[in-house]
Amino acid sequence: MPPIVFHPAYEAALPAGHRFPMGKYGRLAEILRARGLAPDGFVTPEPAGAALLSGAHEAAYVEAVLAFQVPRAVERAIGLPVTEAVAARSRASAGGTLCAARLALEHGLAGSTAGGSHHARRAGGAGFCVFNDVAVAALALRREGRIARALVIDLDVHQGDGTADCLAREPDLFTLSIHCERNYPYDKVPGDLDIGLPDGLGDADYLAVLEAHLPALVQGFDPDLIFYNAGVDSHRDDRLGRLRLSDAGLRARDRYVVGLARRRNIPLCTVIGGGYGSDVAVLAARHALVFEAMAALA
Repeated sequence: MPPIVFHPAYEAALPAGHRFPMGKYGRLAEILRARGLAPDGFVTPEPAGAALLSGAHEAAYVEAVLAFQVPRAVERAIGLPVTEAVAARSRASAGGTLCAARLALEHGLAGSTAGGSHHARRAGGAGFCVFNDVAVAALALRREGRIARALVIDLDVHQGDGTADCLAREPDLFTLSIHCERNYPYDKVPGDLDIGLPDGLGDADYLAVLEAHLPALVQGFDPDLIFYNAGVDSHRDDRLGRLRLSDAGLRARDRYVVGLARRRNIPLCTVIGGGYGSDVAVLAARHALVFEAMAALA
């Protein structure tokens, strides 16, 4: 089985009634255990420290988060109270993605049960994202000499503006975002390749877009590592999505991306990205699909 990364701090306490479905992280871990996808347990990552985080973010912003003194305007943009627990969660999530990426380089496939905080830009967070874990991990691995080129395949329903911002000066760290064009964020940051989809796109048309773009991109760019943001907010029942994918469509999407990486013998690191609604068990089950795909194709 591909290794899976989990940290108890992935789930932070929020005020009662908060709309972010924080409970999905612990529930996802329970589902993965129950389905036999983590027979040896989870890998526990080391939370990211200030030096690591400052590789992708401005040092002043990192310091403000770690001191729980984020300006109120930035906190409003994030949509989460930047408390000690939320800061710890954000550090664990960034460290978890880096840990999963290192494991992917070793084993071919690995994933974190958090991550995909793709709205966090260099100077500040937004959209429930405090630190950009994929950018932190990609830049760290490149500094370490573990990779020269990485491809970010971001299939969250929202455009990966923060990842594009953090990696804008890095031509060897390529960002692909396939998202609903008329959805958040409305001040999009252009990435290396952005494909905006119309509202209401369903399974067959969505998979056709992947087939039209991904094989040529992967072959032409030939990365040392793929980061796959497998957000499930493109599901037809998602509270913040505008696309119409079904469970079967998400399952086919994940198998397509993982299968492409396996056929090309490119290590792939999965992060779970967005998924929104009041039923955390349903959300967690959708997030489990990508781990099932990795187990099936390992």
